Amino acid sequence: MLIDTYGRTATDLRVSLTDRCNLRCTYCMPEEGLSWLAKPDLLTDDEIVRLVRIAVTDLGVTEVRFTGGEPLLRPGLVSIVERCAALAPRPRLSLTTNGIGLARTAQALADAGLDRVNVSLDTLRPDVFADLTRRKRHQDVLDGLAAAHAAGLTPVKVNAVLMPGRNDDEAPDLLAWAVENGYELRFIEQMPLDAQHGWRREGMITAEAILASLRTRFTLTPEAGDERGSAPAERWLVDGGPARVGVIASVTRPFCAACDRTRLTADGQVRTCLFATEESDLRGALRSGAADQEIAAAWRTAMRGKKAGSGLDDPAFLQPARPMSAIGG
Repeated sequence: MLIDTYGRTATDLRVSLTDRCNLRCTYCMPEEGLSWLAKPDLLTDDEIVRLVRIAVTDLGVTEVRFTGGEPLLRPGLVSIVERCAALAPRPRLSLTTNGIGLARTAQALADAGLDRVNVSLDTLRPDVFADLTRRKRHQDVLDGLAAAHAAGLTPVKVNAVLMPGRNDDEAPDLLAWAVENGYELRFIEQMPLDAQHGWRREGMITAEAILASLRTRFTLTPEAGDERGSAPAERWLVDGGPARVGVIASVTRPFCAACDRTRLTADGQVRTCLFATEESDLRGALRSGAADQEIAAAWRTAMRGKKAGSGLDDPAFLQPARPMSAIGG
């Protein structure tokens, strides 16, 4: 098992398949993009599947989330999903995506064994979408969401980040739309993981502000019997249910004490936390001929060093050098 010195066990693996993205979200990267990883630095499909297999069969991982960058840009995605779904014990498989291209691939991913998707969508207004992402692809995301729902990749979760002066007035509209379409909406506080290092705490829309905005139109009731545990989102029933809404307050209400995640970057580095400043190299071990047991041991060692928290509440907090697109969400 992947157990750290604080007694937490990592059973949820986040696997970044690429650092590349086809959007340029203002809270993530500059308009010109970033210096992408060279292809030889990326894990191959076989290397990804092998590491997932070691995590599942030797280290107790039960859930695998494929992320990016934008994972739909990975040419071998469907095959990777299919091979991971064939593992025994079978992990639960999900995907975090911006939704562009999902309309074409949702059914193939479902057929391959993907269980569900998280799709990022911050606004219902095409002009605001173009302003936030620097791309006119709003309808593509809506089409991808509908295709995922039709393919049975449920619950389809929609992740939204609110930005001051841009879409911070849309929380109630987003929730009404999500309820109408059968999606589960989750608001995420903006985190200091942008490549530009422009994040400022005072400019962030907090969980409290989001909930206050939602309550101008909806009655929110904490989900009965819901023990948050390691789940990042606090959840509420909307107008008595069954619809739900979640808020991930990574900055103002951190959930580090129950964190169950381990992360693998697209170039084969283990990260114990989104905000970690250190990484442990598994790609080197893979390519030097290390046995599964050696790789598993290196992974255990890396996770034992996981810190108690993200450090976001520390005045001396330093943003990690890698941005979100290079870490994997």
